[in-house]
Amino acid sequence: MTLLADAASATPTTIAVAEATQPPRGRGVARKAIASVVYSIGSVVALIGVWWLFLVAFGVDGYIGRRPADVWKYLTDASTGAAARSTIYHGSVVTIRDAFIGLGVGLVAALIGAVLFTLSRAAQQTFMPMAMVLQSVPLVALVPLIALIFGRSTAFVAIVASIVTFFPALVNVTLAARNAPVQSMDLVHAYGGGKWERLRRVQLPYSLPALFASIRIAAPLAFVGALLAEWLGTADGLGGLMSSGPPSGNFDQVWACAAAATAFSVILYGIISAIETAVLARYGPLAT
Repeated sequence: MTLLADAASATPTTIAVAEATQPPRGRGVARKAIASVVYSIGSVVALIGVWWLFLVAFGVDGYIGRRPADVWKYLTDASTGAAARSTIYHGSVVTIRDAFIGLGVGLVAALIGAVLFTLSRAAQQTFMPMAMVLQSVPLVALVPLIALIFGRSTAFVAIVASIVTFFPALVNVTLAARNAPVQSMDLVHAYGGGKWERLRRVQLPYSLPALFASIRIAAPLAFVGALLAEWLGTADGLGGLMSSGPPSGNFDQVWACAAAATAFSVILYGIISAIETAVLARYGPLAT
């Protein structure tokens, strides 16, 4: 009764004042997006501190365990720094390309599978166990088989990266779509909407937070998959550089590649979080 009385007593002037005191939604989204990027940069700084503390705490020999200052010197040395930066740069381009292809393929396949499972419970009961078996097989065991089938090419690296990104997105999106609000589903059904209409108007918007959570998880995994495939298969990219460093005693290169891959993963996580904030504000289940 109090809420009804307050609503009845509200005047156009008080409503206008209340609306004026609320920050514009676009400004709030931009602020959250910038905050996500800033937090990602802070995460990189924190990881550098953990890296240094780990080596110091466990007394790792300096010949093998390079400190952040050693890697910085390796990349900025007046005589060899330019060549080192060029090597890391070209390796990063290859790994980022492979990881993004794998991430994209894995997410598209997961979305198609999630839509199929949402529309057909029989399909979910038939194919979900197969996906779980695929996830349970160690990736190291699959890499040689995939290399034999597809060769040691970009497609091989992309497939390895897509495998590790496929399952988290498939499970999260499927469960979110299945748990969409029953009241909203019944409302669409009452207005004559079928399965596709319920999927488009209720289940997919409700699944967006789960989808972005899956992307945040899958993005670093795509880098891990690409590095593993490059290490064991193609000898390209950062993974190839990391595999060729120890035999030649070039541990600076190994640690620089690891630092670059970690930084890319964390920054990508922040960018995805910023995009998530903007998309959910416009298309999410609580969008107005």
